[in-house]
Amino acid sequence: MAGFTENALIRKLQDLNSSQQSIQTLSLWLIHHRKHHAAVVKTWFKELLKAKDSKQLTFMYLANDVIQNSKKKGPEYGKEFGEVLIESFQHMAKTGINAKTKHSLHRILSIWQERGVYDAQKIQEFKEAMDPNDAIPIKGSKRKSLDVDVKESEKKPKLENKENRERRKSETKALLELESSASSDEAVRERIASLPPEVSEVQLLSKLEDKESAQSLSAVVNSAVELLAEYNLRLSEELEKRRRVAGMLRDFAQAQKDLAKQAEARLEEYNIKLQKIYAVKAEVKSHIENLPDVSRLPDVTGGLAPLPSAGDLFSV
Repeated sequence: MAGFTENALIRKLQDLNSSQQSIQTLSLWLIHHRKHHAAVVKTWFKELLKAKDSKQLTFMYLANDVIQNSKKKGPEYGKEFGEVLIESFQHMAKTGINAKTKHSLHRILSIWQERGVYDAQKIQEFKEAMDPNDAIPIKGSKRKSLDVDVKESEKKPKLENKENRERRKSETKALLELESSASSDEAVRERIASLPPEVSEVQLLSKLEDKESAQSLSAVVNSAVELLAEYNLRLSEELEKRRRVAGMLRDFAQAQKDLAKQAEARLEEYNIKLQKIYAVKAEVKSHIENLPDVSRLPDVTGGLAPLPSAGDLFSV
């Protein structure tokens, strides 16, 4: 991977687009250079302030990818981004956030809260920075709080399902890329295997008898160096991708376990409701069976003439 410089990062941020490949490629580069996390976040924030409204959300997607995928290697990025995210959300609010962008930002915050990326208090601060109306009322808010909780609980399965689908797509793409990885490139490995032993055995240099042979071997050695350096770079990138895929799969497995627990709890809840409905159904059936059959009741008029109708009364 190319070495880190602030100018290189600025160019990469300027070239960044909203495609998943663009975001993940730059994220991988930043994670590789995580020892420069302070300079990275400072530059990211500076460029966010300059970015157009339409690109600010892409910057947030990049921050999300870096924060989550670097978490296992260290907390540097999570802590560093945590210092500028409130100002970032405030800036985006000032420049104008449409409903779609706000929904996307809330989705990022929901994921951070669910995965423990930031604590609940920090998440609430981010929400208030984005929209002061999201502040939690101190008094008289029980009903409102309950309504919000119900709405959020209704939305949660949809968000999780959508997140699930996106994660599967990302993992599938990453796995497909690994099928054509450096370690499976037989052609290059054959080229390396066919290199003459003289390029790697110093003691064989004593067999060189003239300048022409030495120059010929030098050309072969230079070619071998270029071939191996390029292949080693590809292998390093593949190793980073495989580690990333392994992390994604671990996260996916954990997410599936969490969803299974939620489904199990929901099943238990609705089984209890079903049993209650069965009990009511049985009670209603029993009640109906114990009611008298009106058609079988005796004639209580005793043969008396029927009462006069309203028409009969007024016709007198």
